[in-house]
Amino acid sequence: MTQIDVSLGERSYPIHIGLDTVPVLQDVLSRLGARGAVAIVTDSNVAPLYGAAVDQLLGEAGLWPRLCVLQAGEENKRLDRIEWLCGEFLRAGLDRSSIVVALGGGVVGDVAGFAAAVYMRGIRFVQVPTTIVAQVDSSVGGKTGVNHPLAKNIIGSFHQPIAVVIDLTLLRSLPDRELRAGLAEVIKHGVIADATLFAYMEANAERLLAKDLTALEYPIRRSCEIKASIVAEDEREQGLRAILNYGHTFGHGFEAAGKYARFLHGEAVALGMHAAAALAQELGLVDEAFVQRQRDCIEAYGLPVAWPEMPVDVVLEAMQHDKKAVGGALKFILADGMAHVIQRKDITEAQTRAALEAVRGGRG
Repeated sequence: MTQIDVSLGERSYPIHIGLDTVPVLQDVLSRLGARGAVAIVTDSNVAPLYGAAVDQLLGEAGLWPRLCVLQAGEENKRLDRIEWLCGEFLRAGLDRSSIVVALGGGVVGDVAGFAAAVYMRGIRFVQVPTTIVAQVDSSVGGKTGVNHPLAKNIIGSFHQPIAVVIDLTLLRSLPDRELRAGLAEVIKHGVIADATLFAYMEANAERLLAKDLTALEYPIRRSCEIKASIVAEDEREQGLRAILNYGHTFGHGFEAAGKYARFLHGEAVALGMHAAAALAQELGLVDEAFVQRQRDCIEAYGLPVAWPEMPVDVVLEAMQHDKKAVGGALKFILADGMAHVIQRKDITEAQTRAALEAVRGGRG
């Protein structure tokens, strides 16, 4: 098992990565002084697979677990789910010393983390991510929250977990579409920070899509290392951490325009990365070869690079509500070479529209 530390002073925490690591949760909670009631927040997809096993594991550790099952899907990432969860925490007897375990993908982690952030003004929580996108991205860094019909993740809080337990064997049950969507975030990490990682993703698509756990260990570990180092330097996204949003300014617009049902998060990010590359080429930051190389890698994983029926005006409106906008100006993270990105706040609506049209037409 590998351990990566997220260095945040007194709020530092470990990321445990390995095979069959879920039982480590007993030791993690014991070291954290867990006792009494503990909530396991999961969803209707994960609960039948792992809910009973984790419930039993915590019960054997002398805890009193309560399984809280959300309906699966991004459309259930809503404020009323926070109210429901807080009610479940109260009924279970959770107090200010209690711990919440988030067992699931990005939606579960975001909702459970936000509920933990606001329940009794903040209690501790542990992430046990079961999807690629959660393991390499959303479980690390403390961003929690829910969506509003006008914008993604607009209601939330920075609330760091006290530990992250990544068990690669959980990926064996991951649907292929979810696997591909999660690998979009790994490709993103390569583009923004590590040319070797990007080359690995280019060369190993077949093994990764076949869920070869040996092949998956390196990109998951490396992605966690990249994110941990960025979060340690810029926890609340005042500077460097913004580079993790590569593809997300466009991607969040695609998600909102699709009413959070058309695309999985990683699929929207893949589209967003292609739009960002088209914009970067138009600005003279990268050449056609870069755009094509990124596109080829995205397509190798069965991810979208075109949305012919895209409602451009709806996407533009959704992007204007993005939480990363400052003073009405959108912030774009754009590549100016492999493994290096810059931030631009001077992009016009016409330039943004042109990038969206490139995605709609499948150009680039």
